[in-house]
Amino acid sequence: MASNVFLRRSWLAENGALAALVVLIVALSLLSADFLSVTNLLNVGVQAAVTAILAFGGTFVIVTGGIDLSVGSVAALSAIVLAWTAAVPGLPWPLATVVSLVVGVACGLVNAALIAYGKLPPFIATLAMLGIARGLALVISQGSPIPMPDAVSHLGDTIGGYLPVPVLVMLVMGALAAVILNRTYVGRAMYAIGGNEEAARLSGIKVSRQKLITYALSGGFAAVAGIVLASRLASAQPQAAAGYELDAIAAVVIGGASLSGGKGRALGTFVGALILAVLRNGLNLLSVSAFWQQVVIGVVIALAVLVDTLRRRGMS
Repeated sequence: MASNVFLRRSWLAENGALAALVVLIVALSLLSADFLSVTNLLNVGVQAAVTAILAFGGTFVIVTGGIDLSVGSVAALSAIVLAWTAAVPGLPWPLATVVSLVVGVACGLVNAALIAYGKLPPFIATLAMLGIARGLALVISQGSPIPMPDAVSHLGDTIGGYLPVPVLVMLVMGALAAVILNRTYVGRAMYAIGGNEEAARLSGIKVSRQKLITYALSGGFAAVAGIVLASRLASAQPQAAAGYELDAIAAVVIGGASLSGGKGRALGTFVGALILAVLRNGLNLLSVSAFWQQVVIGVVIALAVLVDTLRRRGMS
């Protein structure tokens, strides 16, 4: 009997976000007849896509014990670069897309260099990049939206008029994040650094190099998210994705990652992003004021961090 209780508690500790998502879906389906319609559920997936992709990249950083506040601005800058290079120099859209991804990775590398070699706290380094990237997006675009190439805009379409492409991109990026975290040396190094950075260094892990890889991945994922968002809007907007970095961090934490590092899963992050999307969608269906929605989501985030804190205290 005691072992069964322990197993149930262990399962809830590891899959609490999934259980919360199921409860949330059941509650909203009872409160709104429209919630479980196929159209609405696909809409939830589309709403979750950009946040989830940003959050997958953020998971790498948070697992190492860091934080990345720049992903929303990097997403906007990457989309602006894609649209501008396709429109002004006239680069073919595949090459413009590559340039856009390189810009995202470069922003991540700058963050990592400031943290690993400049010894700046991750909060300060990525906060600085938040302002730099957003400013560059405004400078390049002169503050105005730039139309996306038609081929790239199809990322915002649906396959067969039914399956949204952003949802497919989200699933692919989630699978990639899971493989990196669970099946590669880079992923194992992330967990080691987040668990105990000094011990990781003494065990032979090149911590500075791994941080370069970690933040580069975060920047690359942010670039993909920016392209997906711009394709949905059919234009790259310099003020796009403002505030998304907070949703991304919230999704990672709600999904069970620890802000102190060493813990986090791609699946948990995916569930966290879905919880935020389902919550917003359900509150909209119930005609809850947007002001109160912010209050509810803030409470959910606070509870998620509180649960993580209590869990770590119980383990110590």
